[in-house]
Amino acid sequence: AVAVGWCWVLLAALVVPMMVGLRMDISVLLEPLGFVKVLEWVLAIFVFATCGGFQGETALLVSCEGVVNKTVTAAFAYPFSLLPNWEFFAVVALGLISVCLMGDFSSSAHFFVALAALVFLYCVTALVVYIGYNHVYQQNNKFPLTVTFLWLVSTFVWAKALADIKVSTGASIVPGIESCKAPGTTCHFLSVTSMGILNVSVVFGLLNMILWAGNVWLVYKDTNLHSQWNRISESPTERV
Repeated sequence: AVAVGWCWVLLAALVVPMMVGLRMDISVLLEPLGFVKVLEWVLAIFVFATCGGFQGETALLVSCEGVVNKTVTAAFAYPFSLLPNWEFFAVVALGLISVCLMGDFSSSAHFFVALAALVFLYCVTALVVYIGYNHVYQQNNKFPLTVTFLWLVSTFVWAKALADIKVSTGASIVPGIESCKAPGTTCHFLSVTSMGILNVSVVFGLLNMILWAGNVWLVYKDTNLHSQWNRISESPTERV
């Protein structure tokens, strides 16, 4: 909550000074660079929603002397810090069955979602600048390249973490449960919440990367970088 509050303070600090003398021109949103910025804003929201709001659970069937098919469940959610204190229990005839979901994937999840949140705030600011102060926007043309690289890194890091999360919450946890190795006790993997929405978050990450790469090209074409390169490439011919 504190981090979100500081983000809004930063956004206000960037936007409020620029409101002085602002001349809105909504028609620029129909241009490629403006339209792409709107798409980047929307896709950042999708990344935040698909990853940051996930909740799921793993379920086992435990059987032992006097108890048949006792369902045992464990919940997990964003940011996927599956530490040993994440335990779930079932009281059975032999005592207490304790199962731990192992693994801490919070850093990858935080990186992915935090980037989406920062990009969302940036797009709001950039749209205001692009609509009202287009010359200022054209003078700051290196940021899209940085964001493209960050989307590339965060998406692949998150995709790797997601693959590990599926292993850590799937059927592979059963052999590591010591209580299930007791004589007369059997544990069977029952189910785990579908992670299709998390797969979609990876897709949205890749789409953001592609979109921002396109933004780099549009900025290059739309600013003086392109004209400068043309002048450099044409100068030898002019001297001849």
